[in-house]
Amino acid sequence: MEITEKSSEGLKREYSIIVGAAEIEGKVTTRLTEVGQQVRLPGFRPGKVPMNLLKKRFGESVRGEVLESTIQESTQKALEEKALKPAIQPKVDLVSFEEGEDLEFSVELELLPDIELGDMSSLKIEKLVAKPGDDQVNEALGKMAENNKASKPTDEKRVAALGDVVVMDFVGTVDGEEFEGGKADDFKLELGSGRFIPGFEEQLVGLEPDSQNDVKVTFPEDYHSSDLAGKEAVFSVSLKGLEVIDTPDVDGEFAKSMGFDDLAALTEAVTKQIGSDYDYLSRMKIKRELLDQLSDLHTFEVPPAMLEMEFNNIWQQVEKAKESDQLDPEDVGKSDDKLKADYNTIAERRVRLGLLLSDIGQKNNLQVPPEEISQAIAREASRFPGQEQSVVSYYQSNPQAVEQVRAPLFEDKVIDFLLELAQVTEKEVSPDTLIEEAGGTETDGPVPSAS
Repeated sequence: MEITEKSSEGLKREYSIIVGAAEIEGKVTTRLTEVGQQVRLPGFRPGKVPMNLLKKRFGESVRGEVLESTIQESTQKALEEKALKPAIQPKVDLVSFEEGEDLEFSVELELLPDIELGDMSSLKIEKLVAKPGDDQVNEALGKMAENNKASKPTDEKRVAALGDVVVMDFVGTVDGEEFEGGKADDFKLELGSGRFIPGFEEQLVGLEPDSQNDVKVTFPEDYHSSDLAGKEAVFSVSLKGLEVIDTPDVDGEFAKSMGFDDLAALTEAVTKQIGSDYDYLSRMKIKRELLDQLSDLHTFEVPPAMLEMEFNNIWQQVEKAKESDQLDPEDVGKSDDKLKADYNTIAERRVRLGLLLSDIGQKNNLQVPPEEISQAIAREASRFPGQEQSVVSYYQSNPQAVEQVRAPLFEDKVIDFLLELAQVTEKEVSPDTLIEEAGGTETDGPVPSAS
């Protein structure tokens, strides 16, 4: 095999590879012999079919097999001989492949950059620590109670008011014709919830139970059904009854309804959950600062093809956001050229940091044990009750999906490794300060488990 470098520019390389005709023909003959041991042709015993007949019947397909396998093997051998680390799959172009002649093809590739790691002990990170107070815990308990509120019939003889739940039958029409999805019986609606078309709920306020009324509304111009968008509709509403909202008291009975022994156990679980949420926010802030400093500490060229792929992924999301009017407020009004320039910078940073974290992990032999990947897959499967085995089977048969699970686990190990080397100082702050500086918003988080 003959390898010739045709071009070298930055991280880009192009090679010409020639495999001698004798080697190709030897592989073709070997493969045809294997075929001859397996096939059955009239008048010949297995293994006794003449080579010229095998060439006539199977020569073309065998040469195709040999071409594919030889290109793969030769490309891999060239990479090993030249100690090349491609950033993406090399591009192969066939130059010539004629019977009795040499095989010639070209290989274009982009290399992973050689990264000289900086002094990680120079990294300075401030870790914000916040502890949940009584106000935060009580607010979370209140939200839990609010989320578990229910409605119950009332014996009061009065008209419907905001905050009531009305029980009704309704039929909607446009131009006198009923439309799909515009009819329901015994439907419960909390007045003031904003669940229905603007103007609908307001017209039910002040109505008496056991009354029949027409509610006139106009569908919004951006309504999800184009057949109804912007059109006027009339709903014939039969108001059958009223119910009032009952929000449970945060007490021992409520705690038991949530699966806990008593209120103290529920309060402890909520406190731990909020603490975990704060730890997560602190971790995200630490990670962002660490990545910023890593980026400033290292300068190297990124493979153009990797940059292009990352940018294209980002730009697809930007275009979808534009189509659905969900573009980031900071990007509204920018030209496409400006947006592309901004997101190209973001894409380059992502690629650079990805390569950097990967390099740090490899050079320090950081790995994700198989059991951690299995645990992560099991957690993902648990999100789909009744379909757990199907989810696990999907990952077992899809290496790319497994890699999507492994990647964040690997990244966390690299971050933890760097934090051990960095100069980390702790600073106790209020929850509001943590949330503000972490650049996120406080979430209710999952309801804690009693187990």
